[in-house]
Amino acid sequence: MTFRTIAFAAGLAALVSTAASAQQPIPLPDAIRTAGVVRIGIEATYPPMAYKDPATNERRGFNVDLVTEIAKVLGLRIQWEEMAFAQLIPALTTNRIDFSGSSMTDLPARRERLSFVDYISTGPQIFAMTAQAADINQPTDLCGKSIATPRTTAYFPTLQAWSQANCVAQGRPAVNVVGTEGAAATRTDLRQARVNAAVLGAEYVVFLAQQEPGAIKPIGTPIGRNMSGLAFPKESTVLRDAVAAALNRLIENGTYMTLLKKHGLEAQALARAEIDAGQP
Repeated sequence: MTFRTIAFAAGLAALVSTAASAQQPIPLPDAIRTAGVVRIGIEATYPPMAYKDPATNERRGFNVDLVTEIAKVLGLRIQWEEMAFAQLIPALTTNRIDFSGSSMTDLPARRERLSFVDYISTGPQIFAMTAQAADINQPTDLCGKSIATPRTTAYFPTLQAWSQANCVAQGRPAVNVVGTEGAAATRTDLRQARVNAAVLGAEYVVFLAQQEPGAIKPIGTPIGRNMSGLAFPKESTVLRDAVAAALNRLIENGTYMTLLKKHGLEAQALARAEIDAGQP
């Protein structure tokens, strides 16, 4: 047998081994494997991640598509549990859901009770309505003005800290940070000119700009950068690791990038699933 033949055989064996490994069942918690169902909490008011199609009232979005594909890899059916964002963490810690399929910023403070499979990069983006923002061209133009953002998200304290560092510490008036009940309420406050600008996730601002070309004006770049994660109860490491393994298979076979491109989010892709990798 020649060296070339040996090398070819070895390479073929490695490919076969890799393919076989990719098809190996991913370990799941006994209760979930037996039931064949995973309970997933979702807030369906945050496009393009999760929202209701106004024409059909069907659930849509990148998170919905991604979690559906993850469940297929794991051989599970999904039991969706719709709820407000503020209910997700209590539902996780009281075992009413198995994990959260909503976008949740992976923060150290949240990891006291939760663990995350980080699946996309994110950041709080300031934006305004173009018709109301002729004099707003950079974030510091909003010092002394009102900016709305959901009070239950990480964007609220991030915006407060940004105001302190970039407005107050520089001798400018502080931003009036207006806490809202969620993304929809934030958008309403902005449309009705109750505030001068808003802060939501960079992915949501991409969606708004796609839906209303020319009407939305992003102000500068995101004022922070972090990870969005699928959230799990702290002790649910077996399910968390199974979801991470399934996500990595979707990254490797191209499904992940296909879904990102479908929703205009390819710039926020991660190379691999991360566990609890978010920063303060």
